[in-house]
Amino acid sequence: MHQSTVPHSSILRREPDPSDSFIDLNRLLTILVRRARLIGLTVALALALGVAYLVFATPVYTSMTQILLDEDLSRYAEESEPAPQSSQQVDMRIASAAEILKSGRLALRVVDDLKLADNETISNPPQSPVAIVKGWIKSLTSFGDAGPQASKEALASGRREKAAAVLQQALTVERVSRSAVLAVSFRSTDPQLAAAITKRYAEAFFEDQLSANFTATEQASAWLQERLTDIQARAQEASLEVEQYRAENGLTTARGELMSEQQLSDLNSQLILAQADAASASARYAQFKAIVEQGPDKAIDNATVPAQGADASALQELRGRYNSVLKRAEDITKTFGADHPQATALRAEKEDIAGQIYRELQQLTASYRNEYDVARSREVSLRENIQKVAGNNADANRSSVRLRELEQKATALKALSESYLGRFEQASQKQSFPIAKARVISDAGVPVSPSSPSKTMVLGLSLVLGMMAGGTLTLVQEMRERAFRLENDVRTILGLKPLGYLPLVGGRQTKRKPAMIGAMPVKAEPPSAAEDDDVIPLERMTRVVLDAPRSAFAETLRNAKLTAETMLHGRQSRVIGVTSGLPGEGKSTVATNFAALLAVSGKRTLLIDADVRRPGLSAMMKPTPQTGLVEVLRGEVPWTQAVKTDRRSQLAILPIALHPGEARRNEANELMSSAAMAHLIDEARQNFDYVVVDLTPLGPVVDAKAFEPLADGFLFVVEWGKTSANFVRDLLAAEHRIEGKTLGVILNKTDMTALARYSDAGGAEQYRDLYEQYYTDSMKGMTG
Repeated sequence: MHQSTVPHSSILRREPDPSDSFIDLNRLLTILVRRARLIGLTVALALALGVAYLVFATPVYTSMTQILLDEDLSRYAEESEPAPQSSQQVDMRIASAAEILKSGRLALRVVDDLKLADNETISNPPQSPVAIVKGWIKSLTSFGDAGPQASKEALASGRREKAAAVLQQALTVERVSRSAVLAVSFRSTDPQLAAAITKRYAEAFFEDQLSANFTATEQASAWLQERLTDIQARAQEASLEVEQYRAENGLTTARGELMSEQQLSDLNSQLILAQADAASASARYAQFKAIVEQGPDKAIDNATVPAQGADASALQELRGRYNSVLKRAEDITKTFGADHPQATALRAEKEDIAGQIYRELQQLTASYRNEYDVARSREVSLRENIQKVAGNNADANRSSVRLRELEQKATALKALSESYLGRFEQASQKQSFPIAKARVISDAGVPVSPSSPSKTMVLGLSLVLGMMAGGTLTLVQEMRERAFRLENDVRTILGLKPLGYLPLVGGRQTKRKPAMIGAMPVKAEPPSAAEDDDVIPLERMTRVVLDAPRSAFAETLRNAKLTAETMLHGRQSRVIGVTSGLPGEGKSTVATNFAALLAVSGKRTLLIDADVRRPGLSAMMKPTPQTGLVEVLRGEVPWTQAVKTDRRSQLAILPIALHPGEARRNEANELMSSAAMAHLIDEARQNFDYVVVDLTPLGPVVDAKAFEPLADGFLFVVEWGKTSANFVRDLLAAEHRIEGKTLGVILNKTDMTALARYSDAGGAEQYRDLYEQYYTDSMKGMTG
């Protein structure tokens, strides 16, 4: 047996690029271009629905007024300036005003003022189709449940409540940006009614504000009057109780204080001064006492100690005399010597002055001692007086505690009385206050054009919804895309070499199952009376590569031929099996045209129809073969007698004899793996350069698997845009020996006009129009 040396496909298989998981803008643009027709259709449908809505929708008019909430409007009528408010307080005040405008009570007031309970526009407004359907359903569900007839008052109240509810639903109150302005708008199918209701809402709001202020101040005035009378009586009783208690306990006061408290305060002040004088005298006495205790010898050195008044002058004078005598003595001693009489006299005078200084210091010490004794005696006397006054004041203090309690009570009641009096006067003034803290800055006008439906908004929304729907359908279509579209899909998913695209040729036939030319069934010529409708001459199958040798169809098969020669280099004869994953993918057409291409290129080529179960290739031959592969393998006839030769291409064909009613399906796999088949292939190798075998599909039956050991390589045919990529990948992964011998994959029945739409920017498929410059043969007339 001949074994293939074709490398296993796992060598070509590559791991997915991690970047593939990110958004590829080029691929996204390609998808949008490819699905542009679908997106355009959904957008057009959405716009049509939007236009229909604009045509049939009832126009609604909106009237608006603007109300400014201004606290400064009443500042000139108030006694005091209003306190500044924080941003949170301002927001709360504006939100409260908005809720008042939207309240049911204000809506009922507008209904009563304008008599809207019997207005048909309010009670029975035009309804949308959805509302009409809901009304029908509600009427059906409530049929037969009618209770007793309601009274006229109840019906009138019901109409009134319904009108108020309609007003609340159609009213819109919004704050204008961050200002203190409220925009009040009302929607209605009647523009005049919309303006009237909006204007009345503003007036009702002002009336409600004034009414609320009047009611609040009236109630506050009555309550304050009652409280003020009671508090004033209690304050008077408390003041009388204070004066009575003070008189009974002899608590005389001066400048608001008890006399004993004032005397004790004065004594404390005098004691503080006496303590300071005693401390100062003690310090001076201690200082001079320490100097005297050092003796006369140190008197001169301490003569610079500061003293007070005349004492300081006497010491300074003695010190000056002493320094003058000392200097003169030093000069005489230096000039005449220490024994000079004048030097001796000066020393005696110096000692006399030092004695005078010491006696002066002794007198100062005695003087400061007397001063310290006096200050100390005064301090002791003041302390004794304070203790006496404090003892006498103890009883007064105990009585003053109760007095202070009574005074505090009287003071609090007096302050409370004054406060309530001021609030009562303020409330009395505000009771007739005629100014509301709001004003209209934009009057409600009659709208001249409807506010809804907005043509721009409806059409814009329709456009957006149409694009979203188109995008959703595009996403669904792309998620359902599981087939092979590009050569790169073959490389990425299967890891095999793509051999190219076989274009879609001719039109589809639905009446019968004719032969396949390239990608699609070939429309046969009108048969003669002697010809069967299912028979298509073999010449019509092979003329794609013969009549259009410079077409894209022929070029793809040349690529397959070059790949076979390259990958099977060195072999004198090559056996190539042509198979597919599923029936109907055009493998027989590919095998026939590939074999014809080999034959016209000068290669001795044998085409074997090995699809015993459904011999489509043999069915297209004329005349119908009577002997073929099965008879050869059974040994009934030599293979040379069963071979038919196409006169135009010199292609040798070993067909399958078509015998109606003969059951060969059960023995098909045995024939493919039999020794006779191996012997036939060996003999064919000796007589032909190429042996092309049209095998059964790989998915439904095992015939191709049984033939695998005899083949040098395989051409795998996949229908473009139809066969599932996952199916082909799993099928080849399960049959790794066939996968290892696969020379490449041919994408058959390709719609060449749609191919570029599936390619990324810069992909080879984007340049198919330029390729057509080399494909000079036209295939438009090849419909059979």
